[in-house]
Amino acid sequence: MDNNNGRHGFSGKLGYVLATAGSAVGLGNIWRFPYLAAKYGGGAFLLVYILLALTFGYTMIMSETALGRMTGKSPVGAYGAFSKKPLVRAGGWINAVIPMLIVPYYSVIGGWVVRYLWGYLTGGAGLMADEGTFTGFLASPAATEGCFLIFAAMTMLVIFGGVQNGIEKVSRIMMPVLAGLTLVVVAFSVTRPGALAGVRYFLVPDLSRLSLMTVVSALGQMFYSLSIAMGILITFGSYTRREVDIEQTTAQVEIFDTAIAILAGLMVIPAVFAFSGGDAAALNKGPALMFVTLPKVFESMGGAWIGILFFLLVLMAALTSSVSLAEAVCATFEDELRWSRPKAAALVSVIMAALGTLSCLGFNALSGLTPLGMDILSFFDFLTNSVMMPVAAAATCLLVLKVVGLRTVEDEIALSSAFKRRGVYRFVIRYLAIALLAVILVSSILDAMGLISI
Repeated sequence: MDNNNGRHGFSGKLGYVLATAGSAVGLGNIWRFPYLAAKYGGGAFLLVYILLALTFGYTMIMSETALGRMTGKSPVGAYGAFSKKPLVRAGGWINAVIPMLIVPYYSVIGGWVVRYLWGYLTGGAGLMADEGTFTGFLASPAATEGCFLIFAAMTMLVIFGGVQNGIEKVSRIMMPVLAGLTLVVVAFSVTRPGALAGVRYFLVPDLSRLSLMTVVSALGQMFYSLSIAMGILITFGSYTRREVDIEQTTAQVEIFDTAIAILAGLMVIPAVFAFSGGDAAALNKGPALMFVTLPKVFESMGGAWIGILFFLLVLMAALTSSVSLAEAVCATFEDELRWSRPKAAALVSVIMAALGTLSCLGFNALSGLTPLGMDILSFFDFLTNSVMMPVAAAATCLLVLKVVGLRTVEDEIALSSAFKRRGVYRFVIRYLAIALLAVILVSSILDAMGLISI
């Protein structure tokens, strides 16, 4: 079905909401959100995150979706529709390049999930709980590359299917299943002996734990959780029909994403608390949390089935997000090069294979290559999430305020929305957004330089 711009798009509101929620719910929710919450105050972090999601996150989702729907274009075309000035178009290209750099290394981590799910399915629960399994896996170029290519192929199979037959159909199936699996794992986690201490730590705000780094880390997490400044929301907005209520769908995405983040916290934090005797530091393990600590927790619980369920839902979450990232790249090639879907998807596949292989080799054959003291995958993550995404989000704010005009964007939103939070939107984009983005950018760079610790 074509949207009102004559662009092939979602069949309706539900398709848009599920696809957008699918892009938001990914690895960032499942492992990054819990360990950040544990490190930066538990319930205090959760409270700050929710407040920021309802203000800053809301404003960015509304802006990007409206710009996409107004123009019927992916990021480069959307920016170019309002101005041909090179500086303005550069903002569109930054938004477009970010998913090109993210989806390859994201798919590498997706490959790790494939490896662990397969390990549990083939009766290797005890082996998965061995810390040496993960380090040995990363040290093998053939193993990491093979699993990465399997995950990348799953992603691109959906992309070749198109918007309705690929992205929308997969989202309609996977998102309800993902939610159901999450509830099952949460029910198991919170009923472990000693788990209630983790529940209280995560859900009950203790304002004495609140700090500047709580706010900074919550801001950074929002980029992961809400798909802000990745070109995804502009692209999905271009697939959205004029009668779709942007504000209502934004609220639904906020609710779904925040609910999954909270459930992810309840999956992970109580279980690790019970396993570690209440040590919050046990959660601050980064990628090792999912692939080293949690398998040990599952082993202590005595059931391989919990590992199967957990890694199955993580695989689904990772896949819906990688599909959204790849779609943003594919749409850019279709729009800017005037290519067909199969040709554009083929180029996306080549980029994924090349850059993803580079990230795989960064843990073994190219482990000596450490830009800014990081492995290759971590460097790509730092470059995109900590540097490029704050710049891209700031470019969107400036486009709305200085080029398109705030009133024009508000009128676009009001075409199909009651716009009940207009005051919030106006205040955040005028006075707050760019300042918050500057805080993220500066703090992330200082962290990379070793001057502070995020």
